[in-house]
Amino acid sequence: MSDTTTYDFVIAANRLPVDRAEAPDGSTVWRRSPGGLVTAMDSVMRGHEGAAWVGWAGEPDDAPEPFEDSGMHLHPVPLSAQDVSDYYEGFANDTLWPIYHDVIVPATFHRRWWDAYRRVNQRFAEAIAKISAQGARIWVHDYQLQLVPALLRELRPDLRIGWFNHIPFPPVELFAQLPWRSQLIDGLIGADYLGFQRTADAANFLRAARQLRGLSTKGDVVADSRGRRVRASALPISIDFADLDALARTPEVVARSNEIREQVGSPEVLMLGVDRLDYTKGIRHRLKAYQELLADGHYTPPQVTLVQVAVPSRERVDSYRRLKDQIEGEVGRINGEYSTVGAAAVHYLHQSFDRAEMAAMYLAADIMLVTPLRDGMNLVAKEYVTCRFDLGGALVLSEFTGAANELTAAFIHNPHDIQGLKDTIRQAVEAPTSEKRRRMRSLRRRVRDHDVQRWAERFLQALASAPDRPTPPGA
Repeated sequence: MSDTTTYDFVIAANRLPVDRAEAPDGSTVWRRSPGGLVTAMDSVMRGHEGAAWVGWAGEPDDAPEPFEDSGMHLHPVPLSAQDVSDYYEGFANDTLWPIYHDVIVPATFHRRWWDAYRRVNQRFAEAIAKISAQGARIWVHDYQLQLVPALLRELRPDLRIGWFNHIPFPPVELFAQLPWRSQLIDGLIGADYLGFQRTADAANFLRAARQLRGLSTKGDVVADSRGRRVRASALPISIDFADLDALARTPEVVARSNEIREQVGSPEVLMLGVDRLDYTKGIRHRLKAYQELLADGHYTPPQVTLVQVAVPSRERVDSYRRLKDQIEGEVGRINGEYSTVGAAAVHYLHQSFDRAEMAAMYLAADIMLVTPLRDGMNLVAKEYVTCRFDLGGALVLSEFTGAANELTAAFIHNPHDIQGLKDTIRQAVEAPTSEKRRRMRSLRRRVRDHDVQRWAERFLQALASAPDRPTPPGA
């Protein structure tokens, strides 16, 4: 090893948990990113002295030198503009993302993209190996880095390597479409432990390993060709309940929630959607159901309004640009037909907001519409119920989210069934207050008792106890 400082606990993800910004005096400052992974891992990292995070800093070409932020060592990995185009926008988000989300849009296969994916994963593995102490615990995150476990094991067999998939893992019939399916499986089984959002995701991976690679599986363990055993199981991610609950209760957030309701016309029913602008989120299905509820005469502005927050996402990818145009066109049509002066049917916000503003929106909303066509978890659903310390509001939740497996007291629906979605929204709006409070109390208890700290503890326990010896002959 070189003179480089090494760390006993290293997280690796596509992005660092900070974004570069410019201070008023022109100097560079780093601000915490708003993404779901960063939010979930923030409290976890605070609990580990001397931890390190390996990831891309968000800007192409030369990476900044490693630096410290909030007591955590941040180790940037450089990506060229071509890497960003081929590895991230291409293979990760135009090849893997569609396959892993039920091929809602067709996947694109380019060998050049695959070459970039391999190259960048190698770069990440080398960066992790460089800063990891002997026997360190490594926690690799998500679909962008599926080759890292095996690449890292080749470099540093002493490390304890875990990987967690934040998105669904597809059925073998879809995964089999990938020309590089074998290499991806081989990359993952370089880990000691693989964590997935749902039991079905872990089962899909084990089935793929068995059917596409001929590997033996027993229970939740898969053995590689050399007898190494790797455990794959479900460990649904969560949020920092205590921290967000405390924020929602502050006088500033409560006052802001009342102000938001006034700003949108003090409706009897305020509906809210909060999503990254992505075709998996079912935003168009939600707008269609809402438009039909207005057309049917069930609701009329200003009695009802919808606030739709669409956080910008991957806007250089063609399918995302088309989606943005489609959603904005649909919002325009709904507002043109159903809004009145001073009473908009839809308030569309194509931007991101800080945690306090989001907490105020959650607290203001009577109905939270979470309608993904496929989602690994959906932390927005958990954030909403966490902010409802008043036991108000109602969660309308797609059955195709990982959250639906846990938040069973929500108003569950199938977003592909527009009539069913409309009926579920009406049920949530018209349910007695006592029923809504009972449901919300149950939802909050679930998120409180299964928060992000417990998730991290369980992951690290699973990593520590994962099988690490070759299976004896004849076993």
